[in-house]
Amino acid sequence: MNDDKARNRFLAISLLRLAGALLVMFGLVIAAGRLPDVPRIVGIVAVLVGALDFALVPLLLARRWRTPK
Repeated sequence: MNDDKARNRFLAISLLRLAGALLVMFGLVIAAGRLPDVPRIVGIVAVLVGALDFALVPLLLARRWRTPK
């Protein structure tokens, strides 16, 4: 695999993990009631989706992009 492809894949995985972490933080703000116009359930769902995005998506992409034997 060339270096550009590996760098781009690493960047994609890192950005997706960052997006998941940001979604968790934003969901916590909503669930805490800091944004009164948004229902609390939206914050709870955002936390769950963000946690799954943070934990599972990078693993799935790494498995998909693994160098074949």
